[in-house]
Amino acid sequence: MKQYETTSLSPQVLNRLGISQAAGKLASGEQVMKSIRSKDAKLVIIASDASDRTKKQLTNKCTFYNIQFVISFTIAELSHAIGKTNRVAVSILDSRFAKMILKENEEVML
Repeated sequence: MKQYETTSLSPQVLNRLGISQAAGKLASGEQVMKSIRSKDAKLVIIASDASDRTKKQLTNKCTFYNIQFVISFTIAELSHAIGKTNRVAVSILDSRFAKMILKENEEVML
């Protein structure tokens, strides 16, 4: 399982997050931790400007439950992309959406 820390995910990923939200395939807020524990999360995106404590808590849970995560974007960018306020992390609940985002990440990392 690959885990990434990057600040260079493409802007198209933000569009995909909005589509995931509209399709009901994205969790945010307290639901992120619940989706990790229930293993419904396929990918977790954590804001790069989240507190160190929050990042550690989320990355530890993702590692324990073997869920991929990416640290990217800011709280403002994530929040705006899904039409909510103050979202520190989001979890993608659909494997197809998660694969699209990870594929974009791989292309950016090359």
